[in-house]
Formats: sequence, structure tokens, C-alpha cells
Amino acid sequence: KMTQIENEKELKKAISENQAIILYFSGDNCSVCKVLKPKIQEEVEKNFPKMKIFEIKTDESLELTAQFMVFSIPTTIIYFDEKEFKRYGRNMSVPLFIEELKRPYNLMCE
Repeated sequence: KMTQIENEKELKKAISENQAIILYFSGDNCSVCKVLKPKIQEEVEKNFPKMKIFEIKTDESLELTAQFMVFSIPTTIIYFDEKEFKRYGRNMSVPLFIEELKRPYNLMCE
């Protein structure tokens, strides 16, 4: 399940307390966000049980959106060990996304 993050304090806590996280930037009026969200959730839960997913609603958290230089939604940012590993923009392939995460996830979390 995606946990919603609403401020910088929550975000810093999420990044520092988890070895592997996904930040999912979305918006209420974004149809792609709504379609992609359950697919990502399902695949991450199935393939990466130790990875946590956090959602940041861009229309509600303008400051965080700007801080992370998110210019289009959905944007997905992957963190391993408090460092940004990769970022995916609007048109992403879920199978490719899962494939690209396997190796770093196995190195960090197994």
C-alpha cells in the first residue's frame, strides 16, 4: 500500500528509515497516474517485499514537487540507501521498471 507523504519531515524520515523506497509523484487529475499506480503497487509487492512505496500528490505538495524537480506526472523516483538510484517519467514500462530494479534490490535488501 502507498503511504502518502505531505511534508519534508515525513519525506526525510521515509528516506532515512528505509533501505529501498519508491517516491510516486501523482496528481488528482492525472489519468495516467491512476492507471499506473495499482500496476506499480502490485508488481513491487510481488517482486520487492522489503521496498516501501510513498505517494506525493503534486497538487497538494508543491514545495516537495519543486524540490525534487518533478515537472511531469507521474514521476517515480527510486532510492536505495538514501541515494537516488533512478527516476522514471510519464511514459514508463512496468516490466522494464521491475527488471531494472531486480539487481540493485537483491544487492541491497537480500
